[in-house]
Amino acid sequence: MASCQRYARGPGRHQLPRGAAVRTGSGGGSELGVTMATSTEREGLPVHGATATVRDGRPVHGATATGREGRPGLWVKVTSWLAQVFEFNSALLNWMRGVMILDVLLVPLVVFWAIGYEQYLLSAVLGVLFTALADPGGSYRWRASLLAVFGLIGAGITGLAYGIGGDAWGWLAGVTFAVTLEAGLAVMFGVHRFVAGLLLNIQFIIALAVAFGLYQHNLDHHVHITSYTWAQVAAWAGGSALWIALTFIAWLIRGRKDVPQPIAEIPGDTSRHPVTRPVIMFAVIRALVIGGTAALAFGLNLSHGYWMPIAAIVAMKPSLEQTTVMALQRLIGAVIGAGMAALLLLIPANETGLKLLSITHGLDVVALVMLMHAVAVRFCNYAVYTAAIAGAVLILLDLLQPTNYATEGYRVLWTLCGVGIGVIVLFLAGLLARHPAKAPAQPA
Repeated sequence: MASCQRYARGPGRHQLPRGAAVRTGSGGGSELGVTMATSTEREGLPVHGATATVRDGRPVHGATATGREGRPGLWVKVTSWLAQVFEFNSALLNWMRGVMILDVLLVPLVVFWAIGYEQYLLSAVLGVLFTALADPGGSYRWRASLLAVFGLIGAGITGLAYGIGGDAWGWLAGVTFAVTLEAGLAVMFGVHRFVAGLLLNIQFIIALAVAFGLYQHNLDHHVHITSYTWAQVAAWAGGSALWIALTFIAWLIRGRKDVPQPIAEIPGDTSRHPVTRPVIMFAVIRALVIGGTAALAFGLNLSHGYWMPIAAIVAMKPSLEQTTVMALQRLIGAVIGAGMAALLLLIPANETGLKLLSITHGLDVVALVMLMHAVAVRFCNYAVYTAAIAGAVLILLDLLQPTNYATEGYRVLWTLCGVGIGVIVLFLAGLLARHPAKAPAQPA
């Protein structure tokens, strides 16, 4: 009780108020659980409804009245998680890389502005961006061949998505499941090729969403937006070829010397890996989630429901080994990005004529600037990166379609649904992965 008396008679900031219940805890040390009846004085200010613990004569704030050591309160846990989710590592900020990407993306932007076919801008932009992210570096002959294969596969994926955009929802969901499953199993060819497969998977989902959205728009409105499958394929291939051409020019300027991977932080492993049961299980789970959200969006003919599978694939982590913090960063970033896109897409609402054209061009530039920031902060904070990527893609996705407050409400709603489905499935998959397998019974 000596420690309790010292605490009670100490300075004014540590005095116990009237009505406090003092309980002697068990164990070797002196620990007193103090439950405040009205308030607790902290730094001279009353904090109502708080609890405190006195341990060896010292108050431990934020603990509960149970007397258990090392168990922080809910608020402490939440703030700790948020601090980790939004922790920004400025040492990894790379503005030079972001500005380089912006300079390259301005080329297709000016081209499609000049010819007046902005409906093909998104395919060209993603062709440039994803090819840059998949660039392995190294010997230029090897590098160019891999990028050419990546560009051809991406062109085929784009053609498939736009070709089936107006088909029955069952085909859309089935093909989405198959493409997502194949992308998930690409890890057997190395982590770098798994990243390339994930990028192609995202390209397919986005292209399918654009194709379905344009098909529904042309059915519901008198003003049709023309979109040819071959032109979308050519736009993707042109964006990919633009990056390959720029790397060739840079290779010549450097004296034909091999260069390292442009984005060195992306894993460059290309060695084969065994396909284990957890890898197959998670690839199937991801494919079921993305295929299921596509079935809901396309089968129920939801207004702007294609935001659901896009939000799901952005929010879902690519493997069970990914940390909880990065999974939270994906989820929060997807929601923030969708919110930014929804607000920005309200600007051209009810506008027509030259003013609408000016706003559309301005939002095109905003989307490219967001992509620049995404590349620059990619390894500083994953939540900021995901928010910038999601916001830019969703702006370019729906920029040509008319908007209003109800439309933006649907967009945010389906984004939350896609993210929510991803959260639930990831939680269940994590529990399944941590559940130890039961040992077979030994014969008597």
